[in-house]
Amino acid sequence: MLMRTDPFREFDRLAQQMFGTAARPAAMQMDAYRSGDVFVVHFDIPGAEPESIDLDVERNVLTVRAERHSSAPEGAELIAAERPTGKYSRQLFLGDTLDTERIDASYENGVLTLRIPVAEQAKPRKIEISGGSSPRKQISG
Repeated sequence: MLMRTDPFREFDRLAQQMFGTAARPAAMQMDAYRSGDVFVVHFDIPGAEPESIDLDVERNVLTVRAERHSSAPEGAELIAAERPTGKYSRQLFLGDTLDTERIDASYENGVLTLRIPVAEQAKPRKIEISGGSSPRKQISG
């Protein structure tokens, strides 16, 4: 259903902490699970304005981008700045078993939630079996 795609995410996070620079946009934390016929993904994007969130699906690649700005007014003297700001990005490779045409997205309390239905062709189904004296049905493929 879902493949983790970014083996260098932790390396980038450590480099950013040590050197204070980001080689690329920071990754956002996520949880993913399947509940019945829906695949659910939660992304943590605290402090991001809903207008700054961008979702794209190209083929089976889902890309989430967001930006978080500092809450301090311009020209203010920062005493502490520990909350990360800047651009965030995450890509997920979605399996063919998911219906990318019907993704539902909502953003509440700093959490972006995506609900991706399982594609009809991937759902379990019963196949009728004929037998005995009745004619056999052919299944065309």
